[in-house]
Amino acid sequence: MALDRLLAPVIKDAIDFDIQLKPYQHFVLDNQVEVYTYEGGAEEVMLMDMVFFAGNTYEQKNWVAAATNFLLKNGTTQKNAFEINEAFEFYGAHLSRNCYNETATIALHCLTKYFKEVIPVVGELIAEANFPDKELMIYQQNLIQRLSLNLKKGDFIANRLIDEYLFGIDHPYGKYALEQDYKNVNKEDLHRFYDTYYKQGKCIIFMAGKFPGNMQELLNNHIGQLPLNKKEIPAVMHPIVSATQKKYSVINDAESVQGSIRIARHFPNRHHPDFAPTQVLNNIFGGFFGSRLMRNIREDKGYTYGIHSYLQNHVQSCAWMISTDAGKDVCKPTMEEVYKEMKKLREELVDIEELKLVKNYMLGGLLGDLDGPFQIIGRWKTYILNDLNEEYFYKTIDIVRAIQPEELKALAEKYLKTEDFYELVVY
Repeated sequence: MALDRLLAPVIKDAIDFDIQLKPYQHFVLDNQVEVYTYEGGAEEVMLMDMVFFAGNTYEQKNWVAAATNFLLKNGTTQKNAFEINEAFEFYGAHLSRNCYNETATIALHCLTKYFKEVIPVVGELIAEANFPDKELMIYQQNLIQRLSLNLKKGDFIANRLIDEYLFGIDHPYGKYALEQDYKNVNKEDLHRFYDTYYKQGKCIIFMAGKFPGNMQELLNNHIGQLPLNKKEIPAVMHPIVSATQKKYSVINDAESVQGSIRIARHFPNRHHPDFAPTQVLNNIFGGFFGSRLMRNIREDKGYTYGIHSYLQNHVQSCAWMISTDAGKDVCKPTMEEVYKEMKKLREELVDIEELKLVKNYMLGGLLGDLDGPFQIIGRWKTYILNDLNEEYFYKTIDIVRAIQPEELKALAEKYLKTEDFYELVVY
């Protein structure tokens, strides 16, 4: 039968798709390091994402966790920083490091055929990093220079302060570095942290892409023989000490023509039954380009180029955040409009068509997030590190599909109360 090109194809809403989370494979190395894998994709490339429980939650001195993570790649007992970079770049591989609150990662992207050449170097970084004095000094100088520039930016100051107000300056979610913190980090600090949380630390590995036939053997030879998981790394829960005052105005640059606005409140983590349905409410409120905050404050009032709200995804406790920059003269009206939109959601039912649009946006985005092996293992990584499983995935989809305006109104009445929010403007 010939295709009728004059007939438009049937449009199918994202909420009607059968969305599936493909399963992972699992095995354990000789040293009891757990490995979660998803093999697939059209290209001969792969990802190995090593997660260490080595975030700033575990540090005794500010910025040691981040410095240790960054400098892992800057020298071992066998290679200097240049030689390490050459070892990866010669094979077209890329090694990145990132430090978060609870965890820190070493992520390798490489061609499948060269995994056997680069995996020994990764093992060397974990077993033999030596943190050369020169590399530490350059790192400190770069951080101090970057900080001096960032401290002139209102949005940088606003992001630091709002987290401090919510969680406290001594909490991993609320603390930030000053110039003296960078200067105070020394080589002995790095070695102590490295020995405990990397060399003998707790590690979980996530892998995706096309694997070589001897992938498990290579992984076991170069990672499975390291002294990982020899010590128990207990979870650390820091007390949250929020600011007693809730409204702040900070002058950072008297000549600035705009202000950075942050409005935020505490919110439960992913395990709370309100987390998933509130994601729907958040998208209606300010979570995407067609949200109410964007339509009102950007498109109608013209106060800002963009305004967004989002739920932070911390492990211990989260926050509901509204973030924007606006002209100095319209910062107060901008905040007033934010609170008006909260009030509408508390008092009026969301229109069915608006709700349908947001449901399609969310589930359509989820389809995109699962498009490829790296994205699939990334989803599993989030769930596994947060003690969640595939039931959470399908339950969330069911919640998005089924939620009704009355439920959203009840959530708004519970969580969008003006008096619960911290308010900050940095000029």
